[in-house]
Amino acid sequence: MMPENIEAPRIYATFRYNDAAKMIDWLVKAFGFTVHARYADADGVIQHAQLAFGSSMIMVGNVRDDAYGRMVGGPGSQGGKSVYVAADNPDEIYARAKTAGAKILEEPTNRDYGSRDFVCADPEGNVWSFGTYWPKANEPAMS
Repeated sequence: MMPENIEAPRIYATFRYNDAAKMIDWLVKAFGFTVHARYADADGVIQHAQLAFGSSMIMVGNVRDDAYGRMVGGPGSQGGKSVYVAADNPDEIYARAKTAGAKILEEPTNRDYGSRDFVCADPEGNVWSFGTYWPKANEPAMS
């Protein structure tokens, strides 16, 4: 028997796809993910989805031509993915990252869904987001 997790995961790989709806179906079929949350616009374009695999999740959305979309890029070997880390103290992490030489892509920001986060790139160019948004696979998704 596996021990019960004491804390929900804090690290979430995020992926951008040209057709996120199709890819969600594929990820469910191919890897056994379950859809935890799926938010689409009026045209059915996936803006954000959370797919669970056991107690862990990934975040998925359509490629977008917005600031964040330009930071992470589109699908392929050099883009379309980033890492999101749920953190209690994103402002403290921001200060440490900036001091360490991280390229700040977005200053700490309060989001309309209640999260406070920032986005940076590490020295190799990988995109990292740290924020207070912390979805848990064993709890209903926020509406």
